[in-house]
Amino acid sequence: MQVAKNTVVTLDYNVTDPDGVLVDAGKDPLVYIHGGYDDIFPKIEEALQGKSVGETVKVKLQPDDAFGEYDSELVQMEPRENFPETLEVGMQFEGAPEGSDDDDFILYRVTDIADGKVVLDGNHPLAGTALVFTCTVTAVRPASATELEHGHVHDDGECDDE
Repeated sequence: MQVAKNTVVTLDYNVTDPDGVLVDAGKDPLVYIHGGYDDIFPKIEEALQGKSVGETVKVKLQPDDAFGEYDSELVQMEPRENFPETLEVGMQFEGAPEGSDDDDFILYRVTDIADGKVVLDGNHPLAGTALVFTCTVTAVRPASATELEHGHVHDDGECDDE
């Protein structure tokens, strides 16, 4: 069976930067529904179209093809007293970017704590980074009607959507 619209594709993969530095070792296989369900970057999906089990593809992604350009507008500095007593770099908080609707929440990472201030970054950690995605197709099967209706893979037949 070949990778085509409405098939469930399983990939062994890894992600490096353009210099070959490992970004994601892909310890667990990536499983997604092929065909525009937004489970994988479109450029990778395009490269996988028509491939069969055992075939490998290598896709170079510019920031716009992956996690976007780094946006300095998504970096905010907030007073330390606005946060819980236990606070560490790397913790994440949901918040609305300055000047946006209160419904536009994004995930902010704490990147620095100093002088009574906390620096929050709403960019994805890989924003602004070119990536090389290498993967091998390890399985392809037709998606079930329920998977297609829900738009995601059901690993064990269970789904929180029901």
